[in-house]
Amino acid sequence: MIRRLFFLSALLLVWTSISYAQLPNEDENKHMIVKELVPTNKKSLLSAPLLSFSNIDNKKPYLDRSKKAQLRRLKVNEHWDQYIQHTADYISNYTVQDFKNPETLNLLWSLAKKCQEHDENELAKDLYRLILKHDRRFLRVALEKYDSLNYNDQIIYADTSHYYRLVEQRKLIDTLAVPKDVLVEMSDNINSIFDDYGMTYSVFDQALLFTSNRTDRDTSDLAIIKEDLYGAKINEDIFIAYKEKYDWTEAVPFDAINSEYKEGSPCMSQDGQELYFVRCNSSLGLGDCDLYVSKKDAEGNWGVPENLGPNVNSVNWDSHPTLSPKADTLYFSSNRGGGFGGSDLYYSTKNHDGEWNKARNMGPVINTKNDEVSPFFHPKYSVLYFSSNGQLLNFGNFDIYKSYLLPDGKHTEPLNVGPLVNGIGNEFYFSIDTDSKWLFYSKSSKGKAGDVLNIHSFGLPMGAKPNNTIRFSGIVKEPTTGETFEGVVTIIDVSEATEVAPRHIRPDGSFDFELIDNRDYLLIVEGDNFFKFEELFHLNGETHVEIPVVRNNTSITFESIDFESGSYRLLPEMENNLHLIIQFLEQYPDFHIMVIGHTDEDGNHQLNIDLSQKRADAIRDYILSYGGFENDRVYAFGLGSTAPIHTVADTEEEKRMNRRVEFKIFRSTNELQEKYKELLN
Repeated sequence: MIRRLFFLSALLLVWTSISYAQLPNEDENKHMIVKELVPTNKKSLLSAPLLSFSNIDNKKPYLDRSKKAQLRRLKVNEHWDQYIQHTADYISNYTVQDFKNPETLNLLWSLAKKCQEHDENELAKDLYRLILKHDRRFLRVALEKYDSLNYNDQIIYADTSHYYRLVEQRKLIDTLAVPKDVLVEMSDNINSIFDDYGMTYSVFDQALLFTSNRTDRDTSDLAIIKEDLYGAKINEDIFIAYKEKYDWTEAVPFDAINSEYKEGSPCMSQDGQELYFVRCNSSLGLGDCDLYVSKKDAEGNWGVPENLGPNVNSVNWDSHPTLSPKADTLYFSSNRGGGFGGSDLYYSTKNHDGEWNKARNMGPVINTKNDEVSPFFHPKYSVLYFSSNGQLLNFGNFDIYKSYLLPDGKHTEPLNVGPLVNGIGNEFYFSIDTDSKWLFYSKSSKGKAGDVLNIHSFGLPMGAKPNNTIRFSGIVKEPTTGETFEGVVTIIDVSEATEVAPRHIRPDGSFDFELIDNRDYLLIVEGDNFFKFEELFHLNGETHVEIPVVRNNTSITFESIDFESGSYRLLPEMENNLHLIIQFLEQYPDFHIMVIGHTDEDGNHQLNIDLSQKRADAIRDYILSYGGFENDRVYAFGLGSTAPIHTVADTEEEKRMNRRVEFKIFRSTNELQEKYKELLN
């Protein structure tokens, strides 16, 4: 059930001239947000791309002359439905080489435009994404066309300062747990003044294994300068630290694996029996860096590392291994020849004999013209995380992304995990615990040794969760006029105290988030021209909501504030609503109120002006006295009978409506004073 947090919504309801005694009860109030399953044309977060590329690893470009001739005939005869279908089938046979050939990429561009013309928008978006990732010739035009199609799917992240400000406010509310700290660099037990990165969290023994180039290095300033000047050889080793109650043990070298060569990027199997890692510059290796595995024996000792062989390794750089939960698929990064960019992601599956099959490229949806590195497969969910500098939404250089592995073997379009993880620098080597509560990743920062990578850890934000697959969408609008508003929407997961990066409301008033089902959330909607909206809600399936907000600088009236004829004495029945005003000013210290008194037309005009001013002053004094506010929080002005609701008031009811007190709300003192000057003139 939806519960109202603050009295503001009740106050805004009274704006519609409903008596306070007639306000809806709680059962009625829960319908203020209308919850419904969303009939939407938007693709699900777990939707697969419409094109598949089963021939991507073939060495030669794809060419079928008879099929190309068929496409030309369909195009000349303007059989567009068949042209779109057959061209999509043809492109699905592309290899890596085709994505490097301007001529074959022209067919993607031609098909994308034709799909858009014939309302095949989902296929058009898939094609434009491929163009943006692999072909920079059409970058500006393709981006414009993609954005026009993708308007309702665009995520417009707000400045994260909105979120941190609200976190501080949440600390004042006893009923809510404070979200976990974010952007926390791990302690000196883990990090050194040199590069620390390439980590994995071992579920089996609650250990953090990572790579560091601190081994045998002098930490003095002079030594660091000499290393920079003379290019001293720097070793890399694997280190391990164990989880304690409040911290980690001091990291120590993993001596069972480390050698005279460089070791790093460890990956532990979930049963703790196998350790996959990278060894570089070994005389026994196939390339610069190779993937190795070490297995525990019956006594629990780590065996001699074994090279994974030519089915996995190449003559180039192969690194960053990660295992699927069943340990039957190995993902890694490589800059071997035949890839899309500098470094691509590859995978190898294990056969019935326990041997690794020939590694395959992960294809053009995951890989780009730039670099994809440091994959991490979630230990519980079918979600692949990795770092890239070539995907569509990017906050810095290398950002962390996630992609869902579907039952048909396809991976979904990669999603940026959001600005609570990604910043303007580089983010690499993402790792999560099994319960998806904590993340570990390396972030570049300035240090004693220059730009260094340090390991950070904090509560996993919602955008990086593997199971936030339920869409929560809405529209922010004024309930009586239908006017939509722009602003910022922030959501906090109350059940788990998890961060959700704030998002801008789109120009049409819409917004959406991907959340975890069956949890309690706090929704906060803010903007410059409407009152802040706050509400607790429980998510139960895909949901669309209408957020009723009221524009600033509107007038609120209370039926109970009705003075006796000729009097400006406050009556007891007025106090409930006056205390609503006091609570509002306490809750929203940036707002100010002008009390405007009105009379009916009976009696002397000047006496009515004086009487309305005294009534407004009486209310102002009451609010200031009980609230303990500064004088500039509340102004009072009497208009007498100069601004009637009914210009011709023939009945007592019409006269009573003219004989009213309005509360006009302003966000700033300047706005209030401008209105006051306007009334004086």
